[in-house]
Amino acid sequence: MVDITHKNTTLRTATAKAIVKVSKAETITAIQNKTVPKGDVFAMSKAAGLLGVKKTSDLLPDCHPMPIEHTSIDFEIKDLEISIIVSVKTIYKTGVEVEAMHGASVVAVNMYDMLKPIDKEIEIHHIKLDNKEGGKSTYKNKFGSSVKAAVIVSSDAVFEGRKPDSAGEAVKEKLEACNVNIIDYVTIPNSEEMVQEKAKHYQKEGADLIIFTGGTGLSEQDNTPESLAQILDRTVPGMEEAIRKYGQDRTPYAMLSRSLVGTIKNTLVMALPGSTNGASESMDALFPAVLHVFKTLKRNAS
Repeated sequence: MVDITHKNTTLRTATAKAIVKVSKAETITAIQNKTVPKGDVFAMSKAAGLLGVKKTSDLLPDCHPMPIEHTSIDFEIKDLEISIIVSVKTIYKTGVEVEAMHGASVVAVNMYDMLKPIDKEIEIHHIKLDNKEGGKSTYKNKFGSSVKAAVIVSSDAVFEGRKPDSAGEAVKEKLEACNVNIIDYVTIPNSEEMVQEKAKHYQKEGADLIIFTGGTGLSEQDNTPESLAQILDRTVPGMEEAIRKYGQDRTPYAMLSRSLVGTIKNTLVMALPGSTNGASESMDALFPAVLHVFKTLKRNAS
């Protein structure tokens, strides 16, 4: 199965439709009057559809098992066609469109099975996904191409050439995937003066986003959060919580990080961990959804 461990949990919904076409009006009448020999067609088909939704991962090899938190199955009759509408909801890391489509197909096949003794010319028409929400399709990047970002690696070891930078590269990679324009990428020593100087410089240069990586741990040299806190206009605790929650779900060491997010005027400033995994996971926790903030920040600037 596809690796979804890096994804965020969000509300996922999907609606699928299928059409069962009968050959005569008497079949519709029998369904409505509940006189079909095999029983109540809508009630039994709905029960079959609910099982179909829940059993999707048991039958389709690449589908992830997931908590199905709501399923509705409705029917609409128009002439000789019966539309089946299946809606599924969950709060999870991946979507439920296949579950909705599988449920619709099971409903349709069960209706065929129940109706074939009284109608030999039943047809099942286009099973299709009608709508889906959640994940990338909903929280897509609407502002990345207009966002200018500076990436700053705050590390004595990297600055002095004693170790290569990989955390900054991980940040750049995520920004590029979100089509964010990187205006600069620099390395500085762990210094309060340098951190504040760079933050102020890039804010004045028109950067919409400034990301520091490094200096968020607990050693005496780790002072990036304290340095930035002195010049931020306000913090954004929700983003800080999202970073730590995402990291804590993957490693118990995430609780040691002191990531900070805030604003200087209309510029968003972040202090992320200096480890490669810490920086990468922090970016996964926030992007691309965080780009939505620039709708407000850019409006404030205009």
